[in-house]
Amino acid sequence: MNTDRERLDAATSHLEPPFAVVDLAALRANADNLTRRAAGKPVRLASKSVRCRAVIERVLRLDGFRGILAYTLPEAIWLARHGTSDDIVVAYPTADRAALAGLAGDPSLAAAVTVMIDSPAHLDMIEKAAAGLPDPQPVRVCIDLDAGYVALGGRLRAGALRSPVRTPQQAAALARDAVARPGIRLAGLMAYESQIAGVGDDPPGRPLYGVAVRYMQRKSAAELAARRAAIVAAVRSVADLEFVNGGGTGSAAATAAEAAVTEIGAGSGLYHPVLFDSYRSFSGRPAALFALPVVRRPGPGVVTALGGGYIASGPAGPSRLPRPYLPPGLRFDRNEGAGEVQTPLLGPATARLRIGDRVWLRHAKAGELCERFAELHLIDGDRIVATVPTYRGEGKAFG
Repeated sequence: MNTDRERLDAATSHLEPPFAVVDLAALRANADNLTRRAAGKPVRLASKSVRCRAVIERVLRLDGFRGILAYTLPEAIWLARHGTSDDIVVAYPTADRAALAGLAGDPSLAAAVTVMIDSPAHLDMIEKAAAGLPDPQPVRVCIDLDAGYVALGGRLRAGALRSPVRTPQQAAALARDAVARPGIRLAGLMAYESQIAGVGDDPPGRPLYGVAVRYMQRKSAAELAARRAAIVAAVRSVADLEFVNGGGTGSAAATAAEAAVTEIGAGSGLYHPVLFDSYRSFSGRPAALFALPVVRRPGPGVVTALGGGYIASGPAGPSRLPRPYLPPGLRFDRNEGAGEVQTPLLGPATARLRIGDRVWLRHAKAGELCERFAELHLIDGDRIVATVPTYRGEGKAFG
């Protein structure tokens, strides 16, 4: 095929849009890029960035990947029971008492799943959930650290508002509390530097903002590397640790260079959504796409596609919109954007589009696309090699 559009259209010619696909060649190339930047440290796959069990299992069979970074405890239990992995860390704390009781009451689950904590209240909840079980198993826990960058006496902060645990003293105190409880087993530490891993340093059309982002990221990376090493040393003086998780798609190389970090957590780079186009240190290939049918031609220079308003989470704004991809030369109407039931598309490429043709778009984020579709068509070359259910297609909604 001469172009990606011709190849994708040929592979899916028997399908009626809207539908979603994963280009496996692009997925493999992105996986190779990620593991190369991880420099020999295993990559723990962030399941929320994939949200398809079959794709997760494909990736875990690739060299360089080990274990899952899940986003809810019910999801982790579901994946473990399906045999997807026996090494699952839940990246966010849980308040699901029934799920905690199920975890503590099942020896195979308790051995496979590690839950996240950042306060004694989480430990109390685990103990209460296990109380009354006939044979409770020790629950594995991981301490989440605040990886945000703080400057100007706290007046400037960059990074997600996550854990209250920031200093070696705080981490060691929580570790001592955890190991003192017979129903708890401290397994690891995690610190996700979202201000580096998830913020592009070369935003299009904003050169001065890019300079500021790069300055912040350099300062943040240096501060975090020193602080993380001190925290790991402090916690290791309390208990042995099986793993120290850090990084993300955008910071894999820099984080892997830290001796204190034993594994990288990442996933979005596999699909390479729009938000990952603006990094200078690496580039990827769009692997997850969705197709919409052209259903109207309102006038010269405009066509209308059915649906398409798949807006990403995060602060509202243009960066959360999907992006027209193929054919090249399409853009949204600024007054309508991507709509719930229709999406007008403008630009010179509309001259060659007719009613019934399809257009291809990319989601701004990775796994959220799978909340819109029950299945993914896996394309290798110019043919579909498998059609697999997403989480939604398996009747699961975990977030």
